[in-house]
Amino acid sequence: MEIDKDLAARQEARLLCRQAEEAQKLLGKFPQEKLDAIVEHIAKKFSAAADELAWLAAEETGFGNATDKIAKNRFASEKVASAIRGMKTVGLLRKIPDKRLWEIGVPVGVIAAIVPSTNPTSTICYKALIAIKSGNAIVFSPHPKAIDCSLRAARIVAAAAEEAGAPRGTVSCLSLGAMAGTQELMSAPEIRLILATGGPAMVKAAYSSGKPAIGVGAGNGPAYIHHSADVRQALACICRSKTFDYGTVCASEQSIIVEKSMEAAVRQEGAKQGFYFMNTEEAGKLAKLLFRPSGALNPEIVGKNAVFLAEKAGFSVPSGTKVLVANEQEAGPTRPYSMEKLCPVLAFFVMDSEEAILQKAIEVLTHEGAGHTFAMHAQDRSAVEKFALQIPVSRFLVNTPAALGGIGASTNLFPALTLGCGAVGGSASSNNISPLDLINIRRVAWDVEETPQKPTADDDLVAILTEKLLERLKAK
Repeated sequence: MEIDKDLAARQEARLLCRQAEEAQKLLGKFPQEKLDAIVEHIAKKFSAAADELAWLAAEETGFGNATDKIAKNRFASEKVASAIRGMKTVGLLRKIPDKRLWEIGVPVGVIAAIVPSTNPTSTICYKALIAIKSGNAIVFSPHPKAIDCSLRAARIVAAAAEEAGAPRGTVSCLSLGAMAGTQELMSAPEIRLILATGGPAMVKAAYSSGKPAIGVGAGNGPAYIHHSADVRQALACICRSKTFDYGTVCASEQSIIVEKSMEAAVRQEGAKQGFYFMNTEEAGKLAKLLFRPSGALNPEIVGKNAVFLAEKAGFSVPSGTKVLVANEQEAGPTRPYSMEKLCPVLAFFVMDSEEAILQKAIEVLTHEGAGHTFAMHAQDRSAVEKFALQIPVSRFLVNTPAALGGIGASTNLFPALTLGCGAVGGSASSNNISPLDLINIRRVAWDVEETPQKPTADDDLVAILTEKLLERLKAK
């Protein structure tokens, strides 16, 4: 008898949520020291499995490359663990004597975590660490294209958590890859918060679930090479970013914007570093490959290298080509190069003035990517300040590879694989999501006004005599 996959997926989600709720009732009572010990053990075990999981993810999804996925796995375990080491998340967080306030960290409860196919294993480790650090249980819903590697990662994390003393069910993962299971998970009464990393449709579903949710919007960050920039260094940063796991990090640059006076220098240096500037015919061929007629990104191009993409589109490029670049001047739904492309492909905007560049960057981000990330390469701090005050993003990166800077690998931003886009991007947070986003703060507040004095015996006697006097006057 054939099993109804949707029904089985819903039942699995219900069971895991119930188990997670029971586990969290115990976990939520753990002191900070015990939670920290669990987190450290998970990070250690996951880091040891970084290579295995990377190869599994690259083979199963076909996105990116194993070498960079190893780096992602170590980032998600070692760097995240280091960043949250010593952070206070539960119990009495601080006392503020001059305000007569205490702040107490309270876990939100059970978290539903959506896992993307582009960063499946690393996302599982990162979300598990920040959830358990803050006393929460977590149930993962992996992408159907990354079921095996996600399950393997979740089982490593769950086993490590239990070895270190976490209750069974603290970490679990849906196994059937059915949308019905994900829907059941997000609507389950045990779920208190949804942590959604994935495509726009999935993030929208999370926000429509009726549950509190932290989601992320599309990344479509422009990179502005200012006339004060070191052009060689700027292009080296962009190349490193766009080739890291072949462009699957949402914070990676999607376009380069320069003034007309900088165009020749950027083209010349770019050619030296493996940037291939396509002609009109080549760009047209690739554009047809990038997106489906519906406007959705073609999954066949996600996380593929530049040479493969050119061959697939029907033209050849030098063997050392690392990034494909197309001339562009407009942004909108009919301009594929102005949108997010999760592969080593960039739009190239050449504008007449700095003001035109500012407006073009805003136009690109307003079309797609508002609230996410912008990169600027410049030595002129006044120019950086001018743009930083006006560009509608949550991460404004300076002189760094955007893919690495945005997630906090090459900057001092919190190391995260869920990047909030703020209200302008339709997100509940503009943070690189950390354990502090996964707790509630209970505030204990003392009275600061003068306490009214209790009436004395003399006051009581005066009141009685006054009342009797009034009664006599009324009788007359």
